Amino acid sequence: MTRATATGAIRSTVSSPREHDAERTRANIVSVATKEFAEKGLAGARIDEIASKTKTSKRMIYYYYGSKEGLYRHVLETAYGKVRIQEDDLRLGRLAPVDALRALTRFSYQHHLRNPDFIRLIMIENVHRAEFLQGSPAIASLNASAIERIDRIYLQGVADGVFRGGLKPLQIHWLISALSFFSVSNKPTFSTIFGWDWTETDGQSVLEDQVVETVLRFVLVAPKIEEICG
Repeated sequence: MTRATATGAIRSTVSSPREHDAERTRANIVSVATKEFAEKGLAGARIDEIASKTKTSKRMIYYYYGSKEGLYRHVLETAYGKVRIQEDDLRLGRLAPVDALRALTRFSYQHHLRNPDFIRLIMIENVHRAEFLQGSPAIASLNASAIERIDRIYLQGVADGVFRGGLKPLQIHWLISALSFFSVSNKPTFSTIFGWDWTETDGQSVLEDQVVETVLRFVLVAPKIEEICG
């Protein structure tokens, strides 16, 4: 490699101070916008308000994202992207299938509990009938990886004789998501109707254990259920 080529390679992998500033600016915009959209929805959020809470201007937001809708779609992509990155960090491939599924379920439950804005964004997007998710190739790619991850765990579990056959990875993902989602999305109404303060640490710990057990009982072969869950 010549000196010129080596220098060019280094320059191509090292960001300039200006690029770092732009990255920080965009991260700041997305952070503030996430809160605004989660609290007020797409219709209620205002670019003027987002700009006033960031270290940038309304003009710069439009420069980066084109429109309020473009910023909202990017917020959704970022939120889903963070979940998938954290799932990768679990390194589930090192674990036996039962342990991997247990770890993934616990992560999902805990992630949703710690990130209520993520749940609110999904609820808002459901109000819009997933219009903006449908227009995002990035979202489709990100969430395909979630199903592929479960598929690998499930197929290994079937091969090891601990998971029952005939299930689809999407069914398992649905169950994990549904149980983890409800604990946040319906907390105000459920708590009000039934008078149960499940925000207490002990209550959440019990619910988390029950969610994990439910998922495992769904996939385990009958002889393993009492051995593992009993």
